[in-house]
Amino acid sequence: MSSVVDPGLSLRFPATPTTPTPDEARASLLVDPGFGRVFSDHMTVASWTAERGWHDDGVRGLEPMTLHPAAAVLHYAQEIFEGLKAYRQPDGSVALFRPDRNAARFEHSARRLSLPVLPASAFVTAVTELVRLDAAWVPDPPATLYLRPFMVATEAFLGVRAADEARFGVLASPAGPYFSGREVGVTLWIDPELSRAAPGGTGDAKCGGNYAAGLAAQGVAREHACDQVLFLDAVEHRWLEESGTMNVLLVTAAGELVTPPLGTILDGVTRRSVLELAAGHGLRPVERPVSVDELREGARSGAITEVFAAGTAAVISPIVRFREPGGEFTVGDGTPGPRTLALRSELVDVQFGRAADPRGWRVPVG
Repeated sequence: MSSVVDPGLSLRFPATPTTPTPDEARASLLVDPGFGRVFSDHMTVASWTAERGWHDDGVRGLEPMTLHPAAAVLHYAQEIFEGLKAYRQPDGSVALFRPDRNAARFEHSARRLSLPVLPASAFVTAVTELVRLDAAWVPDPPATLYLRPFMVATEAFLGVRAADEARFGVLASPAGPYFSGREVGVTLWIDPELSRAAPGGTGDAKCGGNYAAGLAAQGVAREHACDQVLFLDAVEHRWLEESGTMNVLLVTAAGELVTPPLGTILDGVTRRSVLELAAGHGLRPVERPVSVDELREGARSGAITEVFAAGTAAVISPIVRFREPGGEFTVGDGTPGPRTLALRSELVDVQFGRAADPRGWRVPVG
């Protein structure tokens, strides 16, 4: 595994504004944007080559990308991406949430996929400049502006090696809320065969191949009337890993907030934030392996009182039921737990500027 480190000191992402969407049309799109269907007027771009390093950076009008049919990303899946949000604040301003953590994970993913490393400062600037230019696309709470930084290998060749050309971009997409006050929780299918990642693989990198590998299991989950899949480890099919595209966490009767350790799962920004908030809710954060037997028996005995999934898109999703080939079991009384709801409430209030931010997680967009 290798990756090129380019200081990227010249990256400033200057803006070249295009004709904006008329206010009335934009307002209509923001009424019910869904997720990932509507896009703002601009995108951030930058190119990289082994000869020139990072160059041609800017914020420009949203437009299709042109790729040669032999581009490495199309044949060898050499690409990575991130996901974070911009939040409308009570005073009308806009803030990001812990973009430094997304920048660090983007760097890790680039190294794992042998792509050029984009400096963390350039990553944050790229995101900030796009949000600044398209601030009118940031909807009012509880909706958000979802941001999708990505990098793809663009060199045209059919040999198997790290590409010498790549392209970076950031898209902005207004997103409606996943969660409402009447949330009833989700049901997961515990898949006994299909795996998301393996030791030494790319499970801790945010790359499209991980998600493509999970689609078949999601299809099986739907066949069993489940909302998502709970992936187990690839070696023993025994240890909990991720819940679909989210990290999974368990609240115990002993006052612990337990989550599987890093290694083959993503270092989720929401996961990390919830673990840091745990003590304020009377919970001791614990990162350790959790077997499906412990989950099943703990839910039935009451040793595990709540389970939830954490991720950028949905923030926190209560998990109230599990199905598996041998039957099903319920967590608690089958409704979202009080600590799940309290953790989500605190996190969302910090993101939207309704609560104090002693940790400095909010980053204002000037």
